[in-house]
Amino acid sequence: MSVREWLEGLALGQFADAFEAEHIDLRALPELTEDDLKDMGLPIGPRRIVLKAARVRGDGLGATSRIAAASAAAPISVEQPREAERRQITVMFCDLVGSTALSERLDPEDLRSLMQAYQQTCGVVIGRYAGHVAQYLGDGLMVYFGWPAAHEDDAERAVRAGLEIIEAVKKVQAPDPLQVRVGVATGAVVVGETGAGDASVPKLAVGETPNLAARVQGVAGADEIVIADSTHRLTGGAFEYADLGKQTLKGIVEPVRTWRIEGLARAQGRFEAARGLHLTSFIGREEEVGMVVRRWEQACDGEGQVVTLCGEPGIGKSRILHELRSRLADTQYQTVRYQCSPYHTNAPLHPFAEQLERMAALARDDAPEAKCDKLEAVMAASGKEVTVMMPLLAPVLSLDTGSRYPALNLSAQKQKEETLAALCELAMGSAGGQPVLITFEDVHWIDPTSQGALDLLVAATARHRVLMVVTHRPEYNLPWTGFDHIMPLTLTRLGRRQAAAMVERVTGGVPFPEEVLGLIVAKTDGVPLFVEELTKTVIESGLVARTNGAYALTGPLTDLAIPSTLHDSLMARLDRLAPVREVAQIGACIGREFPHELLASVSPMTDNALNDALQQLIASELIFAVGTP
Repeated sequence: MSVREWLEGLALGQFADAFEAEHIDLRALPELTEDDLKDMGLPIGPRRIVLKAARVRGDGLGATSRIAAASAAAPISVEQPREAERRQITVMFCDLVGSTALSERLDPEDLRSLMQAYQQTCGVVIGRYAGHVAQYLGDGLMVYFGWPAAHEDDAERAVRAGLEIIEAVKKVQAPDPLQVRVGVATGAVVVGETGAGDASVPKLAVGETPNLAARVQGVAGADEIVIADSTHRLTGGAFEYADLGKQTLKGIVEPVRTWRIEGLARAQGRFEAARGLHLTSFIGREEEVGMVVRRWEQACDGEGQVVTLCGEPGIGKSRILHELRSRLADTQYQTVRYQCSPYHTNAPLHPFAEQLERMAALARDDAPEAKCDKLEAVMAASGKEVTVMMPLLAPVLSLDTGSRYPALNLSAQKQKEETLAALCELAMGSAGGQPVLITFEDVHWIDPTSQGALDLLVAATARHRVLMVVTHRPEYNLPWTGFDHIMPLTLTRLGRRQAAAMVERVTGGVPFPEEVLGLIVAKTDGVPLFVEELTKTVIESGLVARTNGAYALTGPLTDLAIPSTLHDSLMARLDRLAPVREVAQIGACIGREFPHELLASVSPMTDNALNDALQQLIASELIFAVGTP
């Protein structure tokens, strides 16, 4: 096996050239360090995967075990928790169809090889979506998404992994194409170290969710994914669904509503996929939207502008873009949308490939010739030279054009530069004289090659009738300095009055009891998404009931549970701070507010370590400090 093959087994084949350039062979893998990989240009996630897999290799595992262990490992930057903990996870069961018939037809050794290939194939896909293979169950797998590290979209990751597994296992060499059935469910479990303390004992999740996922899988047919309603509520508009109605499942008391996944939805962005058309009235961002609109007016006058919107998840970045488009509804302009994805941080030019597909209205089942025809039509309509642009842009879409266009006699670096320039030219000149609105969302997930193209776009904007709005989270460091046409804009949290107004809009103007309203406003800390979701949770929970034109408490006011739609996002932020998470947990046990003196008294940390932990939690805005310790 070569280093390139080893990396491809980890779904990291795009970094093989960097390894070969440094003359790194299989013998050198166990000696690699974090700094070595950083110097080679590997992002944090791939660095973690490579280091862990290299250690596994150094421990003397065989090829099969090595690939399975490495691919099942989630690309996370935290250590796996040692103690059992309660958390929300998404559980996926994947089962091979017709394994009994295979066992009757194949020699045991051939069957074993086939099962290993099947498991390895599943493991590579699962690792790509940061899943954790909890257990191999004969011809099936039980997989956790959300443990040992949570992500804000674990339910979506599970379903995406299921879709890719269905396609990937078809390519495994077998007497007949392999088929699988997949079941997915989401819920609260207790997972972690068992009382036995034996590292060889699987750390299995305890709770109803694994059983529900297994039962839901029984509803699925060959090459089908069926999900429980608990998962459907979290995946929103990311997929196309078929409602299977309520199912009576063995071992589950109440009938469970289930959904069959029909495929990925064609939403243009994460905001539309998550929120759809169900939007509350726009509140509290008039000043920010006004600033962006004024920049649009400057751009229309020929002074191109860039606005960067910075804010934490749920603060309203995408909602401002939605509102901007609404206010420009009666204006003649061209729009170009780029959406970065947490699933494609290592896929070169993924946002640009998606935009090209939308621009040319490419369908999944289009033949390569048809895709080329559609893309050529877009080039011609934009006034571009087809024979120049197509050889550069077709590779972005992995289009096999055969001998349709003249070969590019360019070095790899020169071709990359020409491709980025072509993408920039297409974005800037696609309007035929109309002003252009370019949105580049979630650039904290951008891949390095797309970052280079974005840099070109930012610089070129000043010379065109273009407004570009870039959204990002605080962890992304803006690389552009010295440009007069860039306006950074950081979104702050809503005030109490604005949060209360948002609650009223969610309830349709029906007032809440004052004590419930106060609790919602206090717990959500002015984050618009939190306000909306917690208000919906209160209504759905039965804590209040509508009588005589108002909501009234149905019983004693208890503390409000975190909505399932926010649980993964908040847990992901905690998991990224694994070394100091215990401090947040101790503080939460003391209460919503906790004095430094009491925290220091019960924490096992030294004063310096505790203060460092608190500073990290403050910087992440998971806690806020009043005064000084």
